[in-house]
Amino acid sequence: MIKTKEKGFTLIELMIVVAVIGILAAISLPSYINYVERSRRVDAQTDVVVLAGFMERYYTQNFSYLDAAGNAPALPFSNNGGDIIYYTYALDPAQMSATTFRVVASPQGGQANDKCGSLSLTHDGTAVGYKGSSEVADCW
Repeated sequence: MIKTKEKGFTLIELMIVVAVIGILAAISLPSYINYVERSRRVDAQTDVVVLAGFMERYYTQNFSYLDAAGNAPALPFSNNGGDIIYYTYALDPAQMSATTFRVVASPQGGQANDKCGSLSLTHDGTAVGYKGSSEVADCW
């Protein structure tokens, strides 16, 4: 009887590979999710700055952030576009007057768990991230 060398993997070798892949996934997945949330937040910050620029142009044309009826103007867009909405944008009615405004980006869907929560920018350039009613540092 001639012995031939078996080719292939043993069950233990296969389980070691599966364990290593599981450990790598457990380490890398939270970092990846954090990176994706940060990139979406940067997009929202850009959109908020664009909307603040819209409000400033509106003020230079009308000498007020409100229209003739005393209402806030309609924003040129209210979400970040695309099929999946990660932020919606609005003017904060509590901060609206003829001389003040605040644009707010509210996280939606998969972005709702972002550490910064909502992002806002006021007429005087104050940029804040807040979760509930408390401000969150290092969001801008």
